[in-house]
Amino acid sequence: MTKRRAAILGTTGMIGQRFAHMLDDHPYFEVVAYCASDRSQGKKISEVWKLPDAELSDDLEGRAIQQTVAEDLSREGVELVFSGLPSDVAKDIEDECAELGMAVFSNASSHRTDPDTPILIPEINHDHLEAVDIQRKRRRKGGYIITNANCSVTGLALGLKPLVDAFGIEDFHVATYQALSGAGYPGVPAVDILGNILPHISKEEEKMKSEGRKILGRFEHGQFVDSSVSILASCTRVNVRDGHLEAVFARMPDMPDNERIASTLGEFKSRPQELSLPSAPVEPIIVTAAPNRPQPLVDSLAGSPERARGMAITVGRIRTTEDSLRLFLLVHNTIRGGAGGSVLNAELAHREGIL
Repeated sequence: MTKRRAAILGTTGMIGQRFAHMLDDHPYFEVVAYCASDRSQGKKISEVWKLPDAELSDDLEGRAIQQTVAEDLSREGVELVFSGLPSDVAKDIEDECAELGMAVFSNASSHRTDPDTPILIPEINHDHLEAVDIQRKRRRKGGYIITNANCSVTGLALGLKPLVDAFGIEDFHVATYQALSGAGYPGVPAVDILGNILPHISKEEEKMKSEGRKILGRFEHGQFVDSSVSILASCTRVNVRDGHLEAVFARMPDMPDNERIASTLGEFKSRPQELSLPSAPVEPIIVTAAPNRPQPLVDSLAGSPERARGMAITVGRIRTTEDSLRLFLLVHNTIRGGAGGSVLNAELAHREGIL
């Protein structure tokens, strides 16, 4: 099979490097351009690599970084772009790439509120791909943008989806304990976080609500219709390298018992598993009965096969009463909640004939 030509934007950042690692020797896509800012132009990827848990292949370490110029990518025959750019610079360059006919799979928040841009989590709202048709009609050469969700929302929405569908639970509260890598590199200054917890992350709580409702909602008659689910969040930054832990609380009359909640979550599968997408975990939600799990150090890289490591969320400490539910869930923020989410989105688009 001829692989589709791809580019990575923001290669020197945490998400960009996750993209580079996950797309190395990918069965569908071949990265032909690794892009970053002017100051990194000409450097080898090995010179800027920051991921201690991801080994560089011989091929990848010698690749050179080039400037981020949409016209150059178009001339090189790039068909799809994976954007790990910071949100404050992503909007314009992503629009330029889409206007030149490329499919853009973005980790940035710049376009998540656009009325025709899906925030895609393939296990939840694969039907939202229909919005791409509207984008194609308004862009000169038929390109489009698909975003993944905020890193915390990704894990939360994936955990909520089976419960909302099976039991109609609609009132959720969540407290997050978010890893340092979620702040990018070099992240939070050590003097602020060592021996400390930061009880505010800018705009995070608002994103939990707005993005969660869009993802769990519908796309019909050419527009997104938000879910009626209520999400009330409190977000903190903690001294953990990778993995966002979330404490979820829900209320409703006649709450199902622990066993029904656990089985509903553990048995959940969707379109990526049906299609056996390369980065799709066989079990998207792994339920543990251990009383002290999930833990970031132990569970953040959950998921199989090997290409799907870090793509499953882990749920544990499920506790119910007659009218309440409490549980913990863990998501790897730079894999499932970051680059891996966009890679899975591109795999779905490829298999569904959207590219």
